[in-house]
Amino acid sequence: MEPVAEIALWTSLFVGMHFLLSSEPVRAALVGLVGAQTFRGIYSLVAIGAFIPMVVVFGHNKHAGVMVWNLRSDPAARGLTWFLMFAAVILLVAGLINPNPAAIGAASRNRPTGILKITRHPSFVAFTCFGLGHLLMNGWAGDIIFFGGFIVLGIVGGIHQDRRKVREIGAPYREFLAATSFFPGGALIGRRVKWSRGDVPWTAVGVGIAASIVLVAFHPLIFGGSPLG
Repeated sequence: MEPVAEIALWTSLFVGMHFLLSSEPVRAALVGLVGAQTFRGIYSLVAIGAFIPMVVVFGHNKHAGVMVWNLRSDPAARGLTWFLMFAAVILLVAGLINPNPAAIGAASRNRPTGILKITRHPSFVAFTCFGLGHLLMNGWAGDIIFFGGFIVLGIVGGIHQDRRKVREIGAPYREFLAATSFFPGGALIGRRVKWSRGDVPWTAVGVGIAASIVLVAFHPLIFGGSPLG
């Protein structure tokens, strides 16, 4: 199979299976058949089963296809990429420490705290930042498909989860939605929440700095190429 087509196939499977298994009819049927806990295991296995070959295929076919854009020598684009990647690491860690109430095992809440005042979906926004940052530096067709998959998963995944949780939880989650924003900073700009010194995710910032240093140092060894490519 042609490299770009193979990347597109596995990226589509990885993203598509997330939406298929979490769609209301399929999820309800599987949960009713095997139970909620077993469903979560199946969901995780399917996600990993698609993610690993997707990464392997891309790793063997980096920069496949025609180059659509080349911003690697643009200082502004490189600076934005560094910012997006640093933000992605912090958001991902902060989201694990203080998860959205829709996440598996997360505590139920009506009002946001910490990172959730910035975005109610820190993990999904982290995927989006990761995808956007890499897209800026990788304008080849295969790369666009691969990293674009993370953007689709991040944006559509967050919207899909919100709609499903409104149906499942009802008023409490609607109240949480009303007090937060998907777009980073939207609730703060709209003054729906107020930021305080105690909301700063210092642990996530510290881990983000350490992780960024490690990724920059070992990126060529682990992933090949420069940290931005």
